[in-house]
Amino acid sequence: MRTYLDFEKPIADLEARLEETRKLAERTGVDVSDAVDILEKSIDKLQFEIFQNLTRWQRVQLSRHPDRPYTLDYIERMCDQFIELHGDRSVRDDPAMVGGFGEIGGQSVMIIGQQKGRNTKQRQHRNFGMPNPEGYRKALRLMQLAEKFNKPIITLIDTPGAFPGLEAEERGQGEAIARNLREMMTLKVPVICIVIGEGASGGALGIAIGDRVLMLENAWYSVISPENCSTILWRSWNYKEQAAEAMKPTARDMKQAGLIDGIVEEPIGGAHTDHAAMADILKAVILATLEELNALTPQERISQRIDKFCNMGVVLE
Repeated sequence: MRTYLDFEKPIADLEARLEETRKLAERTGVDVSDAVDILEKSIDKLQFEIFQNLTRWQRVQLSRHPDRPYTLDYIERMCDQFIELHGDRSVRDDPAMVGGFGEIGGQSVMIIGQQKGRNTKQRQHRNFGMPNPEGYRKALRLMQLAEKFNKPIITLIDTPGAFPGLEAEERGQGEAIARNLREMMTLKVPVICIVIGEGASGGALGIAIGDRVLMLENAWYSVISPENCSTILWRSWNYKEQAAEAMKPTARDMKQAGLIDGIVEEPIGGAHTDHAAMADILKAVILATLEELNALTPQERISQRIDKFCNMGVVLE
C-alpha cells in the first residue's frame, strides 16, 4: 500500500476513484475506458501542479517519504553486478553504511551509501541510517580500496546525521568524519557524491567530498534539520516550516548558493512513485558524469576538487 503525505491527499482521492472505476468495470463488464482516461489525465495534471509548487518543508517531508528508494534500492536497479564488502577492520561492520564493488553500464565502480530500514526491525538493524565511527572508517577503507584498483567512487547520501550516542563519541566519531574529509579531498579516482534523501550535518559530509556533488530534486542538505533548528531558536518543533524557509536546504537553494554542482530531476510525483524510473535517471546521470571526469587527469581532478571546496564561504580575520 502506498503511503500519502498530507499534501498528496487530493492525489490519493483521485487514485482511489480510479481504482474503484476499474473494479466496477471488472464486475460489470461495462466499458469505462473514457472515464479511466479522464481520471488518469486529471491525476497527472494534479501531480504536476502540486509538485511544481512545493514549499521547502514539503520537500523535506518528501526526502523522508517511507516509500522513497534507499541506497540498496538504487544499487539493485542500477548495477548489473554488486559485491557488498563489510567491516572497518578495527571494530565491527556498521549496517548503517553499505558499500562494495558494482558494475554500472559496463563500468566497475565502488558504491558507498547510508542505508535506512523499511520496517521497525530493519530500522533498528540499520540504526535509522545513522552511522557509527566504524561506518565512516569502513567507507574510507572502501574508498582507498577503489583507489588502489583505479575504480571510480559513487557515494549515495541519505542520513539524519551521524549517530550521536556516547559510545560513538568514545570511539572517535568526530575524528572518523574529519579523516574522511581530508582523505576524500586527495583521492586520485573520480568521486561522485549524490544526496538521495536527507543530507544532515557532518554525518552526510563524511562521504560527500567529491568532484561532483549532486542532489535529487526532493532531497535536502544542511548542517541541521528544520525540527532541530526550530527547537534551538523557538524551543519548540512547531516552527519547523518557518525554519525550513529560513535555512533554504533544498536542492534548488544549494545550487543557487554554489554548494552543489547539479540537480537530478525526479519523476513527476517524486522518486517514491517510480523506483525504476528514478534509478534509470540516476544511472544516466552517473554515466554521463563519469565520462566527463574520466577525461581529466588525477591531478586536475584533485586540484579542482580542492579549489571548489576552498571557495565555499569567506573567512574574515
